[in-house]
Amino acid sequence: MVNITAVLQARIGSTRLPGKVMYPLNGQPALEHVVTRVSHADAVTDTVVATSTEPQDDVIEQYAPKFGADVIRGSESNVLSRFEQVVEQYEPEIVVRVTADCPLISPRFIDASIQRIRESDAEYVSAGFDRTFPRGVSCEVFTAESFEQVNAKSTEPRHREHVTPYYREHPEAFELSNLGSNQVFDEPWLQDRTDLRLTLDEPADYHLLETVYREVEYEEMIDIADVIKYIDKNGLVEINDHVEQKTV
Repeated sequence: MVNITAVLQARIGSTRLPGKVMYPLNGQPALEHVVTRVSHADAVTDTVVATSTEPQDDVIEQYAPKFGADVIRGSESNVLSRFEQVVEQYEPEIVVRVTADCPLISPRFIDASIQRIRESDAEYVSAGFDRTFPRGVSCEVFTAESFEQVNAKSTEPRHREHVTPYYREHPEAFELSNLGSNQVFDEPWLQDRTDLRLTLDEPADYHLLETVYREVEYEEMIDIADVIKYIDKNGLVEINDHVEQKTV
């Protein structure tokens, strides 16, 4: 069996919305929803929360195992080194990078990205080259072998903090692949939904996500299709469509 490890990078010290990963959504911390959704991806064998050694992140180490994830801790600013720790400890063939501010991440996207790597020459899969998904639904997937090269050559601070810019800045060195929404969702109304913002960065984002999680019925895991139906039906896209995405 192929060992595939999902690494959820999380910390309390967000600059725009401190503590956001522990904000409650229908009574459960946002981080718990992320762990649950990632764990529902069929191909993922290990789910690890990678946080910092800062005292404020003790709460993440305390609660993540209760959500069903392992925990590793490392440098707050050198996030790439945390991924290095995970790769050394878990020895995966494929790594899934998830940011913990995505409580609506799609397990279907994760599985489709992993399948792309396993069935092609792709070393890095993303939705960001030609984005057709809402923000907050996708992630990045790469081979552990290619990550070794990235880790060795990522010397600039932004490379170490954001983990994957080296892939995108050196397309000649890797087999890069973009995953489109029509390759994950069959329903036309779920495709090309770049008008939606389903990530958690600012108070307006929390307003939208808190409303969705409170009003949309679900059992173990909320369905992204039901979320988007509810947002469309109630005209909620305007709640946070003014928020500008932070760039690297």
